[in-house]
Amino acid sequence: MAREKETAAVVENEQDSNRHRDDRLRKLNELKAAGINPYPYSFQRTATAQELKDKYKDLPNETETQDIVKICGRILNERNTWMFVDVYDESGKIQLFNHKETLPEADLKRLRLLDKGDFIGATGTIRRTKSGELSVRVTSYEVLSKSLLPLPLSWDGFTDVEARYRHRYVDLIINPEQREKLKKRSLAVRALRQFLDDRGFFEVETPVLQVEAGGADARPFVTHHNTLDIDLYMRIATELHLKRLIIGGFEKVYEIGRIFRNEGISTKHNPEFTMMELYQAYGDYNEMMQFTEEMVQHVCKAVTGSTKVNYQGVEIEFASPWRRVTMRDAILEVTGVDVEALSSVDEARAAAAKMGIKLEREASVGEIANTMFEEKVEATLMQPTFLIDYPVEISPLTKKHREKEGLVERFELFMYGREHANGYSELSDPIDQRVRLEDQARKREQGNDEAQPLDLDFIEAMEYGMPPTMGIGIGIDRLVMLLTDSPSIRDVIAFPTMKPLPKQ
Repeated sequence: MAREKETAAVVENEQDSNRHRDDRLRKLNELKAAGINPYPYSFQRTATAQELKDKYKDLPNETETQDIVKICGRILNERNTWMFVDVYDESGKIQLFNHKETLPEADLKRLRLLDKGDFIGATGTIRRTKSGELSVRVTSYEVLSKSLLPLPLSWDGFTDVEARYRHRYVDLIINPEQREKLKKRSLAVRALRQFLDDRGFFEVETPVLQVEAGGADARPFVTHHNTLDIDLYMRIATELHLKRLIIGGFEKVYEIGRIFRNEGISTKHNPEFTMMELYQAYGDYNEMMQFTEEMVQHVCKAVTGSTKVNYQGVEIEFASPWRRVTMRDAILEVTGVDVEALSSVDEARAAAAKMGIKLEREASVGEIANTMFEEKVEATLMQPTFLIDYPVEISPLTKKHREKEGLVERFELFMYGREHANGYSELSDPIDQRVRLEDQARKREQGNDEAQPLDLDFIEAMEYGMPPTMGIGIGIDRLVMLLTDSPSIRDVIAFPTMKPLPKQ
């Protein structure tokens, strides 16, 4: 129903847009007939809107200077038959004052060939109006781009969420807070790089197209290389190639890049997303948790100026110490079930059934325990929490726990009931690694298309020797969601994946 409504709205908007477009084309042709190029090559401005506001913040009302400035931006409002024009650049708004005392009559009339959405460049002097509005008294202006399609009629007129994501460029014009979210995303990535670079990490790039898509439990996208006549997969993780670099002699490496998983779309999932993965030789998951805590705190402070954020009405405190709890204890606290006391698959399935959990396929005790956690416990972990010590069955790339049989040294970071990071004491034994990936390959043959493939080249690389290593992957998009109070992952991705509307 929502999709039908969106389609109907699009049809209506297109009909309305066509009418406006015809009128704007007429104005475009009039500008050209007057010898004006409505799409010039450049404009040399001298200041942005915010720079002028900062420079003239102490200018009294009803005062005018003789300072000449050149400003430019997009027209988003006009009043009094183009006497007052609100122009927006990336920094904010500046008002243009167009008056017959400083503009020729022909230029004043030509203003009526402009529309909201057009770009304009203006030269003039600085004045502050009686009401306190900093303005540029225009002495000349240039059309910098004639827009052919109309913007929504008001700031509140572009509220359809699907339409906003689909026409992101319009969303960014009309809703400046969305631009601010993308700027904060950039700031978060910059802070993350700074943190890692300052600690001696090398940023690297690994293949997006891979012969085997490993490093995570996920369904990959597949494509075909014509010249080589082979299928290739878009990466679902950067892990295995980064570990190859550790084997090759690098001791601290990281990559921030796009990851592609052929999965569903939700407020927490987009088929392509950004992840930071890092690996450091000679450390384990205990050190990695401490490192992660400091890293996320650094990014949070850089973006928000604080270690606290308010996300969807919940205050999240990033200050140390963060809670560490085993999967077993977390499940026990919420459900009363001790998963380590479950001695068989039948017992585990019965315990899950009592919780109302339906298991779709055959599963081990460890896999069932993980499902219990995901369905009954995960949503309760609001403050930063490291969930530690996972079942070995669901962690094929992780070192076995040095003290607890059947478990591995793995953690996941949860905040606001969502997974944000995944870290290990990385498995470095090539014989053990081969056994575990062969088990994953059997699961793939049995129909589990998210099980990991047997990457024989990676096994061969490990046989040259891999040092003790700690590693982590952090979802950039979900972290930025928290730091910008964004309810959907689409809010923090410039161009989220959308299903095309049916052609009319």
